[in-house]
Amino acid sequence: MGQTEHAEHGHQGQQSQQGQDHKEHGAIAVSHYHTHSIPLDMEDIERDWDKPIAEAGIAAKASVIVRVGLLDLSAGTGSFRVREMMHRIAYPLGVHVRADVNLTDIEAACTDGKDRITEVIDLPTTGVNTERIWLLEHFADWFSVNLGEESMYHVQPEVSQGLMQHLDAKDASQVSAELSKRLREEEREERRQGQGGAGDGRDLPGQDAVLDALEDASRHTDPGDPRAHQLHVHETDWSQSAMTQSLAARTAAEHESEATDRDETAASAPAGRRQARTGRTKLADRKPPKEYAEHFDHIGSEPKPKGQPGITVRQAHQRLDMIEHRKPLYSPAFAGLASAIACASFVFLLGGGPYDMVGAFVGAGLGHWLRRRLFAHHLNQFFVTFVCVAVAALACTGMLRLIGLFDPIALNHDTAYIGAMLFVIPGFPLITSGLDMAKIDFPSGIQRLTYFFCIVLMATLAGWMVASIVHLNPTGFEPLGLNPWVNGSLRFVFAFLGVWGFSIMFNSPQRMCLVAATIGAITDTLRLEIVDMGVPAEAGAFIGALLAGLLATAWRSSVRRGWLAPHFGYPRICLTVPSIVIMVPGLYMYQAMFHLGSFDTQSALDWAFRAFMVIICLPIGLAMARVITDKSWRYDI
Repeated sequence: MGQTEHAEHGHQGQQSQQGQDHKEHGAIAVSHYHTHSIPLDMEDIERDWDKPIAEAGIAAKASVIVRVGLLDLSAGTGSFRVREMMHRIAYPLGVHVRADVNLTDIEAACTDGKDRITEVIDLPTTGVNTERIWLLEHFADWFSVNLGEESMYHVQPEVSQGLMQHLDAKDASQVSAELSKRLREEEREERRQGQGGAGDGRDLPGQDAVLDALEDASRHTDPGDPRAHQLHVHETDWSQSAMTQSLAARTAAEHESEATDRDETAASAPAGRRQARTGRTKLADRKPPKEYAEHFDHIGSEPKPKGQPGITVRQAHQRLDMIEHRKPLYSPAFAGLASAIACASFVFLLGGGPYDMVGAFVGAGLGHWLRRRLFAHHLNQFFVTFVCVAVAALACTGMLRLIGLFDPIALNHDTAYIGAMLFVIPGFPLITSGLDMAKIDFPSGIQRLTYFFCIVLMATLAGWMVASIVHLNPTGFEPLGLNPWVNGSLRFVFAFLGVWGFSIMFNSPQRMCLVAATIGAITDTLRLEIVDMGVPAEAGAFIGALLAGLLATAWRSSVRRGWLAPHFGYPRICLTVPSIVIMVPGLYMYQAMFHLGSFDTQSALDWAFRAFMVIICLPIGLAMARVITDKSWRYDI
């Protein structure tokens, strides 16, 4: 149920020789024959390359706005979130955006009140990358704060500011954790100073150095320049020497300013520095960042001051380059292991026993490893799905036949091969299709749902063909007869492992995986227990998805309000979708195709309608949670 392919798009077709040639002109090289988007070395963009982005022309502004949307779309998120991200980038630039977002394309019209431009861009394929979704949130906060606006996603924008300087690190989650730890230590030191009578409301030297170092790296160096990474957490550990160097670099420039009035100096400082300094208060005293809809509450009451020019077009695109070209967090082998664990856990939750789990483990692990390898060659998704499902089913069946040489009972576990194929069900497009339709975005929702059914069709067709060739008869799993308490405990453990495995397949950082796995363990265990009590499976799916959405929102709100560390501020969609993807009725869909292939139409329709009812209840539950907790979802405006 995970997809690990990383969609390529118009800003990714770079060649080394072209990059060397264009570097002198300050443009990021793209292939002249790439047809997916407008190249960044167009004259109207290139001439503003080193201008502050707030002062650039509409073409340069739109290139950043649309590229952020395209990166978000390539990561697998829904159209509603892509629009929100594009509006978030456009807002401090004074640009209005009207965008049509579909499964693989965006048509966006941008205007700044004087000029207007329309861009049409598309993806050659689609995929899922939750790390990219998370990093784009930090980019949006970094972008907004440097243009004089408030952060929206995180209570401490300093984490986003620092993370944007360390995008070359393999584990960005660890970088954000260390940044967050350092900021918490500074908060504790500030409290100790205040309790000792030394607090005068000013920043401590260590705090001042951290802020100045981040600001200087943000404004005066490029991400590709080694100087931009001199603050790398793993190399310097925020040492006092690095802080001293940062302070020394600006002593001469600020010597005369220190003689002037402190308030006058703050009023003339750049927006990023002013906000950072005035924001260095105790974490408990900070107001949580506003939700998306709340950022527009001031409209109609008083004019909003224009954003200050804090970054250049070049700096924005270079950070987007680094986000785009980040390698997957996990190797094909490790992703295959995660797939094996996830599908084996899924089989237990469906009622399978040890032999079924072993067969699914081998088949899913080999199948997903092969899929990652084939996607590296940019092969067609439907072809890859068919081949990998066939390999997974054959590997599962072969493993059970091998075990059957020692224990003939293993030969009776024909249903296990279905569990080995569950790694290909595209859960992200399924859930986001329902969320898009809940926002009355039917073109995008229908496209995502159609894509989901196409992948399912190829997978179930491959599974049915293997079952027909090797004469399998998936009649279901035999009851295990476990004690209810033992069964419930094992369900919690395997639900946790299953969601963790699917999160790995979505390229989530480990901390994000663990948070999603905890939510999934709670919700899926509850769903299965209430279904055992007589609640219909469809209602159980709705309740599980609703609870997952509420828990993810509670987690997110706890981070925004400062109750949890800022590096735990993960996007809700990166927590909710992995936690409920394990509820998608893959077994029902495979059973429907098997009976259809056997021309048992009555049984096929029965299984198909069971699957359909559960499928529509999952996104409805998530959408209901968003309506309850999110103002921008509650009203149709």
